[in-house]
Amino acid sequence: MKKALITGITGQDGAYLAELLLKKGYEVHGIKRRSSLFNTDRIDHLYKDPHEKDVRLFLHYGDMTDSTNLIRIVQEVQPDEIYNLAAQSHVKVSFETPEYTANSDA
Repeated sequence: MKKALITGITGQDGAYLAELLLKKGYEVHGIKRRSSLFNTDRIDHLYKDPHEKDVRLFLHYGDMTDSTNLIRIVQEVQPDEIYNLAAQSHVKVSFETPEYTANSDA
């Protein structure tokens, strides 16, 4: 079974890609950033308790500016494919924190 790692899995494109890859039989690992809200609305219909049988979608916490954690996740998951869809999507926040935005979107 192929493994895919998707950054930005809770965004629109990441959620659609996760759904497509699951339909194709992939094991899908997604990276979502820690935030005050557990914003998984777009993938809730795909997510199952990781302790159940035959689960193929797994979520990991990460931040695109934390290279040590990203390396750990890649080494742990050992994906066949990596899709980088993470980005700072809030225009106002991007102007308030331009350096963070540039680092996280790189």
